[in-house]
Amino acid sequence: MDLLSVAVSAGHEAVRLNATEALFQINLFQVIIAAANFVLFLAIIWKFAFNPIAKILTDRKARIEEGLRDAEQARRDRESAESERVAALQEARREANEILARAQKVAQETRDADIAATKADLERMRERAAAEIESEKVRAISEVRNEVADLALRAAGKVVGETMTGEREKRLVSDFLAETSGPAGGSSS
Repeated sequence: MDLLSVAVSAGHEAVRLNATEALFQINLFQVIIAAANFVLFLAIIWKFAFNPIAKILTDRKARIEEGLRDAEQARRDRESAESERVAALQEARREANEILARAQKVAQETRDADIAATKADLERMRERAAAEIESEKVRAISEVRNEVADLALRAAGKVVGETMTGEREKRLVSDFLAETSGPAGGSSS
């Protein structure tokens, strides 16, 4: 500090001497001192202000670049996810169509099997009905023949005028039935 106070005193003395001689003069010593002060001030500012600010700006630039890289990666991931979503959606649609086709095929096969089973049941029912009709027809014909035979026996009993015994009725009925069920289906004379 001693040097600085000597320089300042010398500067003051030079200014006083110059002030009396001229109105406007450039003092080289004061210019050098001001330049030295400016350089010293600039060095202090550089050390304590510009370096931390430069570090903060560098860190901020790095964070911004990292953010941009992350954003780009996110964009690529989003595009990839979109293409995967579209592919998954197409796969799901394809599987849905396959399931629908299989379901329609199974439904058609089931419907065909049900129709075939219904036709078979109807055919069995028709055959059973035809058999029942035939057996009922045979039974009705048999009842009619028995009544005709009974009426014929009564009429024969009245014509003959004798009483019929059980054994005689049986013989006459069997003869009558043999005649009616003969080869021509009628009575033979």
